[in-house]
Amino acid sequence: MRAPVNTPPVTTLLVANRGEIARRVIHTCRALGIGTVAVHAPREETAPHVVEADTAVPLPVPPGGGPVDAYLDPAAIVAAARAAGADAVHPGYGFLSENPALARAVVEAGLTWVGPSADAIERMGAKTRAKEIARAAGVPVADALNPEDVRVEDLPVLVKASAGGGGRGMRVVHDLADLPAAAADARTEAASAFGDPTVFCEPYVERGRHIEVQILADAHGTVWALGERDCSAQRRHQKVIEETPAPGLPGDLRRDLHEAARRMAAAIGYVGAGTAEFLVPVHPPAEDDPTAFGVPVFLEMNTRLQVEHPVTECVTGLDLVEWQIRVAEGDRLPAADPPPPVGHAVEARLYAEDPRGGWRPRTGVLTAFDVPAATARFAPPTGFGVRLDAGVEAGDEVGTDFDPLLAKVVAHGRDRRDALRRLAAALTGARLHGVGTNRDLLVRTLRHPGFVDAADRPWDLHTGFLTGDRLTALAAPLAAPDTEELAALAAALASAEAARTGTAVPPGIPAHWRNLPSGPHVRRYTTDDGREISASHRTVRGAPLPERPGTRVRSVAADRVVLEVDGLRRAHTVHFAGGRVHIDTPNGSVALTPVDPLPAPEVAVDPGALPAPMPGTVTSVDVTVGEKVRAGQTLLRMEAMKMEHRITAPAAGAVREIPVAAGRRVSAGTPLAVLDYEGRSS
Repeated sequence: MRAPVNTPPVTTLLVANRGEIARRVIHTCRALGIGTVAVHAPREETAPHVVEADTAVPLPVPPGGGPVDAYLDPAAIVAAARAAGADAVHPGYGFLSENPALARAVVEAGLTWVGPSADAIERMGAKTRAKEIARAAGVPVADALNPEDVRVEDLPVLVKASAGGGGRGMRVVHDLADLPAAAADARTEAASAFGDPTVFCEPYVERGRHIEVQILADAHGTVWALGERDCSAQRRHQKVIEETPAPGLPGDLRRDLHEAARRMAAAIGYVGAGTAEFLVPVHPPAEDDPTAFGVPVFLEMNTRLQVEHPVTECVTGLDLVEWQIRVAEGDRLPAADPPPPVGHAVEARLYAEDPRGGWRPRTGVLTAFDVPAATARFAPPTGFGVRLDAGVEAGDEVGTDFDPLLAKVVAHGRDRRDALRRLAAALTGARLHGVGTNRDLLVRTLRHPGFVDAADRPWDLHTGFLTGDRLTALAAPLAAPDTEELAALAAALASAEAARTGTAVPPGIPAHWRNLPSGPHVRRYTTDDGREISASHRTVRGAPLPERPGTRVRSVAADRVVLEVDGLRRAHTVHFAGGRVHIDTPNGSVALTPVDPLPAPEVAVDPGALPAPMPGTVTSVDVTVGEKVRAGQTLLRMEAMKMEHRITAPAAGAVREIPVAAGRRVSAGTPLAVLDYEGRSS
């Protein structure tokens, strides 16, 4: 079923989404002269996407629901469009973007739907049905099994949610005994994230490349394959780094994937932008098998714009959002082949999460958010350079109600090595203060030999690249201990300089100036992982002298300190905010908390209490009061940023108290359970 080809021009478009994708769509609409309407949940009135739109409409939260639920009611979206006078709706990604009910509601209301038909969404939305369509179109697929039908010989398998994506509702199972629990967990997570608990199993490929083909099709029968993207760098099945073209992919395999994607789109009369995803097994070449790639299998088709679409825009020069709108208006794609890719583009996703704290979501106020290397926003840079698509700005509060994605940083280079170098440097030089991020993991990954050499050794990059000991090593802070020590010294010197601002001390007189040599000035700080660092310096003849061998102070200001260490000068940018000190250096960024020399008395805490590690919603309580539990046993489950987090017993014992219930929203530090541990007095 194709969309009508005589659709009137869009004059005002409502974006049924939030964050960076809403801002991305608004950016293109502004360039096209199209009015924009933003929707928002309660307490999002000052969100960037709301501020930038011409009109904003609040969405109601259903009884007993949360902020996410405000975006999940098709009737409310249509009502908002009518109230604002919009004549078109763009779904973005996530939320209702692949829900046929929204597409039907928009069309039935006489509005233009900027996306594929409801029928196409429905046929591709259920991954098991999509596999049947792919098989009929001659596209190789992996078998789909009901969890109850899996046998030992089928292992390992991947449990997947039938609807949705983003790594939610997915579990890897190696032991048949673990399958029932894994399937149950996947169903719970899928129901929460997508409103559909249906799951299935497919063979799990230990070493595979996740490669997707960008499709753009019009209502007149033309289908473009706009190159492929490699999304193999994933953590917990969630994409972290994406790039195009896919490194090391043989030309014949690339052509086969493009053709398979076109056949899939043609088989369902697809109209608009979409993505066909494939898994390609990889292995080191051998004498009897010199190729590194196995037979690709179709995974799924995403009937929407992908998070990673900017890399395709960079190498093709096309505005995919503009073409989505033009196709919805009935325009034809050019009959000629799409433009070939120019250069190489790589995207890194900045998430608000704590690599050193079990990858828990991080919340708080972004006291600084800046990527100085970015020369373009929501559009390809002129020539080669860095693009930033961000959903947040400095001063915004990051909570746990929505996805932890803060921004996408994209580099377009002459070739892959150029793009990787540009992106790593842009991330290293970013000022990201107030909320912990995965920035250091991204930089280390972009510089890792196994990732850098993926074009020459394509079997080294696969979906298991960011796992195990390698993930632990790559997630380590960029700032080494000596960098942290120098950062603490810079913080101490800047603090002293800031303290004298506004006093009667004449200009040019350094902080802590004395006629005679002074005793040491010592400041103590704690790092994010609880370690304490001391910084000490004396004032000699009016100048600060660090008590650190080989270190000299070259200049001091309240926001910038230049230190010379063993003849090498390095600048330290210092930012005070929220009771913390953030120091950005060429060797990594450091966040420090000053230690109060006169701390307040500590509040007595029950040693058996288990506090909530983050704000969120308790989704289930798995134990009862009085129950004996073993170390590592799941006590409760929480949802934060649309991901499930388990609260486990740190040691064996008995449950003394459960002060919360399923459905309760809790803040960080709220007691969730109290245990009496074996062999310890309470």
